[in-house]
Amino acid sequence: MGSTGTVLRELRGAQKSAKGVSLYSRYVNRPAGRVLAAGAYRAGLTPNQVTVISALFTYGAVASVALVEPSWTLAVLVYAALAVGFAFDSADGQLARLTGRGGPDGEWLDHVVDCGKLLLVHTAVLISFYRFGELPSEAWLLLPLGFQLAAVVTFCAGLLREHLGKAAASARGPSWAAAPATPVSRVRAVALLPADYGVFCLVFLLLGAPGAFRAGYAVLAVVHTLFLAAFLAKWFRELKALRAG
Repeated sequence: MGSTGTVLRELRGAQKSAKGVSLYSRYVNRPAGRVLAAGAYRAGLTPNQVTVISALFTYGAVASVALVEPSWTLAVLVYAALAVGFAFDSADGQLARLTGRGGPDGEWLDHVVDCGKLLLVHTAVLISFYRFGELPSEAWLLLPLGFQLAAVVTFCAGLLREHLGKAAASARGPSWAAAPATPVSRVRAVALLPADYGVFCLVFLLLGAPGAFRAGYAVLAVVHTLFLAAFLAKWFRELKALRAG
């Protein structure tokens, strides 16, 4: 087992493409995940065990949002746990690529944890609104449901786009699958920031000011809904092009 520095260098060489990744994930979450992956490697953990650690941090934070009255202390603790959970979510894949111990079971577990996270975080906000929020109107209770719908549909549609695209490319043979690489766009990386889960987690730093939290959460809900519409149109065109080609 190499030194931590050696492991980090190997992890840098085993990164996924930066295409379609926001600046936060590229420069904050992935590097943090790389450090955690190196630590997990040194500790002898498996990728699936790292996924479980990610779930413990994330789901613990989500449960706190639903069960504990909002305060500035809760805000800091929830954000920290969500951010660490997200970094471990990056670390499991990096560890799998480093060790070659990834597989369909690990990918399945990772997606199950991610899907549960998206469902539960907005459910927790709904419960918090109902239990602790002095809402201007009961209509605010519909906001987490709408945000949840946008988040889950984006997640599921994105997974389907990826897997259907790979299947179509594979069916057409190696020459079709070997499409020329396109350069990573810095503008796109900036534009994707509002849709990044790590940026979404920042809104929980406002839990100590319920009005500010509701406003920030509402803005992100609108932004994510607009991104969903754009993503769906883009992915549909891409899959249609695969069929036509």
